[in-house]
Amino acid sequence: MTRALVVYCHPLTESFTEATRNSVISGLKAADAEVRLTDLYADGFDPGYSALDYANSRDGGIEPALTGYIEDLAWCDTLIFVYPTWWAGQPSMLIGWIDRVWAGAAAQGDGGATGYGLPKRQNIKRLIAVTSHGSTKFINMVEGEAGKRTLTRCLRSTCHWRARTTWLALYAIDASTLAQREAFLRKVERRISNLT
Repeated sequence: MTRALVVYCHPLTESFTEATRNSVISGLKAADAEVRLTDLYADGFDPGYSALDYANSRDGGIEPALTGYIEDLAWCDTLIFVYPTWWAGQPSMLIGWIDRVWAGAAAQGDGGATGYGLPKRQNIKRLIAVTSHGSTKFINMVEGEAGKRTLTRCLRSTCHWRARTTWLALYAIDASTLAQREAFLRKVERRISNLT
């Protein structure tokens, strides 16, 4: 059975990103997956990487506030990020989660570590991003697709060596029609439901 951790990042309720998260959850339920949801804004997650975080990453310590997040990361075999793309990348809240939780997992020593001190998450065999962009795909390509690279290259390289990545993005959302947004939500649910 798939064990999916959904990391959701948006400050507003009733946003398109929330609707996207709901499509992800529906797709996972249709696939009979076990699901855990992390809502970073609802949790009041502190994205700031502090001197204590740095010291912990060096000496193997862990901040108690991160323990639950790290346990969820160790539990899952599928990691799904749902967020809006801002300034060509992930929101600062999500980058903070990557910095603090991913680094915290490395400090704990779960799954070993790469030569660069990043966690080697052997348990994660599927990495999925579901996002929206205000700009077109062409503009994102010109900008270098930094957000996509962060997930499909950087994080992917620290997961299981055979981990697969899936990138589901709605481009030019600011100019999209209701029909286009609804079609994207159906596509997300369908793709997620076919994970297993």
